[in-house]
Amino acid sequence: MGITGALDARDRQECLDRLRAQTFDVLVVGGGVTGAGAALDAASRGLRVALVESRDLAAGTSSRSSKLIHGGLRYLEQFDFKLVREALKERDLLVARLAPHLVRPVTFLYPVRNRMIEQPYVAAGLTLYDALEGVRHPMPRHRNLSPKAARRLVPGLRTDVLSGGVIYYDAQVDDARFTLALARTAAAHGAAIATRTSVVALNRDEFGERVVGARVRDEETGAEIDVSADAVVVCAGVWTGPVTGLPGGAEPAFQVRMSKGVHIMVPGEAIDSQTGLIIRTEKSVLFIIPWTGRRWIVGTTDTDWHGERAEPTATGEDVDYILHHANEVLVRPLTREDVVGLYVGLRPLVAADKHSSTAKLSREHVVDVPVPGLAAIAGGKYTTYRIMARDVIDAALEGYDVPASVTDRLPLVGADGLPALEPAAGRLAEDHDLEPETVRHLIRRYGTLALEVLALVARDRSLAEPLIEPGPWLRAEVCYAVTHEGALHAEDVLARRTRMLIESSELAERAAPRIARLMAGLLGWDERRVEEETAACLRLVEAERAALAEARTAAAVTL
Repeated sequence: MGITGALDARDRQECLDRLRAQTFDVLVVGGGVTGAGAALDAASRGLRVALVESRDLAAGTSSRSSKLIHGGLRYLEQFDFKLVREALKERDLLVARLAPHLVRPVTFLYPVRNRMIEQPYVAAGLTLYDALEGVRHPMPRHRNLSPKAARRLVPGLRTDVLSGGVIYYDAQVDDARFTLALARTAAAHGAAIATRTSVVALNRDEFGERVVGARVRDEETGAEIDVSADAVVVCAGVWTGPVTGLPGGAEPAFQVRMSKGVHIMVPGEAIDSQTGLIIRTEKSVLFIIPWTGRRWIVGTTDTDWHGERAEPTATGEDVDYILHHANEVLVRPLTREDVVGLYVGLRPLVAADKHSSTAKLSREHVVDVPVPGLAAIAGGKYTTYRIMARDVIDAALEGYDVPASVTDRLPLVGADGLPALEPAAGRLAEDHDLEPETVRHLIRRYGTLALEVLALVARDRSLAEPLIEPGPWLRAEVCYAVTHEGALHAEDVLARRTRMLIESSELAERAAPRIARLMAGLLGWDERRVEEETAACLRLVEAERAALAEARTAAAVTL
């Protein structure tokens, strides 16, 4: 794997052979942020670790979040100070030490309608928010703004609803790429990472008392193998019930309720602002979040979902809710035609009462060991993945003599050396005959691993060409996704390695055949396979367009 944890899709069979031959201390089920975090936690304690994921890394909720690493302002009103304090500590760790190349500060303006009453209330809440962060604070403190200063920062705000504002800091992340970095860091510490590999049964010992591994199926070939492990850790989010309910499994002492979170994307020019916005709604809060300088993410919803887990869908009512609340504060109203992208994720909330509203369920996580050798976790937040991973590994290995977690001191791959690399962008651009902005784009996406991408360019100059115009992506990034990021299908690159699918269906449609052809040269695909991979991507694009068109048509937005 190498010290950077390269996940080479061409070596997948070697990984599967390792799963078959080796006995592991921990087998992690689930390749989202919690599963990848659990694999890293265990591997960095010196344990033998395997991770299996039925689809791609971050294929589910972990690529469909609000892209925020934050304490959660709204939890203050619920007096959940423990969760906020814990999340703020994790946010600061990520920004300052663990992943500064992937997690970056972002500002938010809280528009105040009544300066005399609301602004002191909001400022008091943010004062508490800052205080819960603790004495070490890499993020600046909040500050109050006059109406004039707030309008200067956000010219697109309506003056009739703005009598002041409060600016504060949180952090932003590309959730799919962060999950990938976790998995690669786990691989760098010896973990075996196998995607497109499903658990079909949990294996018990000869007495039927303890779970001692799992039978897994290679989704690429249909072949099944047994993986032996001292403990199986289920980090499957909304799939927790289906996994623990497999033959040989046992139901945990909690239930998972699915809460649907819908986000829309609008063009960068649709909102005139130099900062993100947070808007209070009757149910929760709405975020307007800058994304890559090309888009705004607006969301989210929080409603029960009882449908298909793999591909949840948005309704016109969801889009209507988002647009309505955004337009309460914007000079130029957003319309259905402004919505250029839409994605839906499912939060795995822990249910104490099946009749509870998802908006009131706890975001804190719960761990259970229903039978020896089997641990499961649900709930929590993306921001607190590291705590969740630590807790589930501790629970799974209780009674074993294992070292304590060290992940609070372990930077992710791409973080080490970042302060020295960023000033070198100009020199690297000259050395590789690239535009400085192209190199900065690579550093923003890969951190110091950008040097590995540039090494591909140095060996093959054609890889310096843009993948698609307009767009920041290079052909080299597709090859790197295969050789270092475990991409097995063109969909993996289109949806999660580049994020093109959620940003622009038009660019995704044009890029799909180019991605498939570049991957073919590395993975040995014939022309038929190239056509199949391209067709699969185009079906995804059409599904995205159909979902967007349906939501637009059904939405009855009052502007």
